[in-house]
Formats: sequence, C-alpha cells, structure tokens
Amino acid sequence: MAKDSPKPPKTTPRAPTNPTVSIWAAQCGKCFKWRTLSTQEEFEEIRSRFAEQPFNCDNKPNGSCDDPPDIEYDSSRTWAIDKPNLPKTPSGFKRELYLRRDYSKMDAYYVTPTGKRLRSLIEVGNFLQNNPEFSDLSVSDFSFVSPKIMDDTIPSTAVVANSNKKGAPGTAK
Repeated sequence: MAKDSPKPPKTTPRAPTNPTVSIWAAQCGKCFKWRTLSTQEEFEEIRSRFAEQPFNCDNKPNGSCDDPPDIEYDSSRTWAIDKPNLPKTPSGFKRELYLRRDYSKMDAYYVTPTGKRLRSLIEVGNFLQNNPEFSDLSVSDFSFVSPKIMDDTIPSTAVVANSNKKGAPGTAK
C-alpha cells in the first residue's frame, strides 16, 4: 500500500505588503529630461492635469532645462509609465501600485481612510454607498488603469508571463 504524501497547507491569498513604486518622476515636455518628484501626490497632480498643463522643468522650483536630468531612463530599474489625465486620488485615500512577480503588469488598489483595500470600481461604488460621509465622491474619481511596464527595462533574469517579453525562456536575445 502506497503511503500518501503530505498535502501542502491551504493558504489564503495575501495582499501585497509593499507598494513597488520607489521613485516618482515626470518627463519635461520641452527638453525630455526626467525629473524626480518628492511625493506620489505631486506626481498625481501633474498626471491629472497633463492635457491642460504639460509638465516642464520650469514647473519645478529652481528647475531649468539646462540642469542635468534627475534620473536617466535606462534598464538599471524597471520603469512603468502611467497614462496621463487619470483622476487625482481623492483626499484621504491612497492609490497603491504593485508590480506582479512575472512583470506582466501592475495592479492598482485604493486604500480608504478606514484602511479598507478596494480592488475594483464595484468595490469603490459599494464603499461610497455604505459610507455617506464620502457622498461628495463618485466612482469616476477613481481609476484602476495600471501603468504600462516598459519591456526594455525588465531585468533579463526575470521570468515573464508573456514569451514575447525580454527574459522569457526560449527567446533569442
């Protein structure tokens, strides 16, 4: 009689523990140099009004296109480019972005002022409906559109989900 092998313990899916964005930056519309930003809030302010007021070095205190770039676009880190004109995160909420292990995409979450993590517009709608103190907000104040992972900055050692991407087993380099 064969002995049964032990079954692995059941695990429940865990939420990610750390946001994976470590540097916020914007590209100057005049000189195309990358400028680091102090906070995610500053980044979101620029992103939310990009169509009306594109970022340029003059918008940054003591900034000038003559200054060297704050950061270079290269493969020393994985870059993700956010879409312009997404709504700014409502006051009291926090938008978190997490890079999937397979580098296929980033997942966006909103954390409410009460600490609840929202993963979809349906969850946002339910939260707003159940919390009348946020009646001034609507679902359209939130966006789960994730930034685009720049394929040319994915580490060559990464095992990626899409075999067309860099580092995938069986692809020519």
